[in-house]
Amino acid sequence: MALGKTGDGSAVLVEQDIALLISLAALFTTIVVSIFAKGMLKLMPIISGVVVGYVLSLFFGLVDFTSVSQAAWFAIPEFVTPEFNWQAILFIAPIGLIVTIEHFGDILAISNVTGKNFVEKPGIHRSLLGDGLATMTAASFGAPPVVSYGEVTGAVSLLKTYNPVIMTWAAVFAIGLAFVGKTGALLLSIPVPVMGGIMCLLFGAIAAIGLNTLISKQVDLSIPRNLVIVSVTLVFGIGGMAVGVGEFTLKGVGLCGIVAIILNLVLPQEEKATEAK
Repeated sequence: MALGKTGDGSAVLVEQDIALLISLAALFTTIVVSIFAKGMLKLMPIISGVVVGYVLSLFFGLVDFTSVSQAAWFAIPEFVTPEFNWQAILFIAPIGLIVTIEHFGDILAISNVTGKNFVEKPGIHRSLLGDGLATMTAASFGAPPVVSYGEVTGAVSLLKTYNPVIMTWAAVFAIGLAFVGKTGALLLSIPVPVMGGIMCLLFGAIAAIGLNTLISKQVDLSIPRNLVIVSVTLVFGIGGMAVGVGEFTLKGVGLCGIVAIILNLVLPQEEKATEAK
């Protein structure tokens, strides 16, 4: 996205040189505001990066306001009743394992960022249940899955805003904006390099948080077993490794999580040296 491509890199939406200029400007602004800003502005590094990137996009003529002008001020979201198809259910069901693995990782990461053990309180079983109920409720009205996202952990670590009340009010605010048609159209008008530049920081923060978790838990990476698990998992994720059977393809967080679990179960534990009597 930072290079002007779609999220999967299959198509070029913006010329690379222009896209790189916009994405770097958005990234640089986010970094500067998060580190050097004071007061209220320090809480808005991501918005600041979006604004700078958006203004540059306007300068290069990359923003199209046609959809914004055509959108209504008040619009009811399109609700769709669920349809049960066993083929689709069997195809999607394995993804539940992927989402579960991602949920565990996100809870561990946010626990490390905030300094609180959310695995024990409120408990991983409660957070996972809430995740599942939220997705089921959303699907009942035709909405997309409402799972945890690692990018949010990156944003929280950047902003240092740990109070759950903030997230509650943000959710209420987002629901209200869903009924303002021009808001959705305006968000969709943001060119991909703008968010691509900011995502470089947020996704990088996820990796940094993961490494920091290993350090805080005193995981010794000089031990071959630990080094193999971390190295293979990391390269599979970054390199885009994919394993598929027929139409089913496993990649990304799901593949990495399963590979890490299998390696952890298969590779023998290091024998602890016993003290000489």
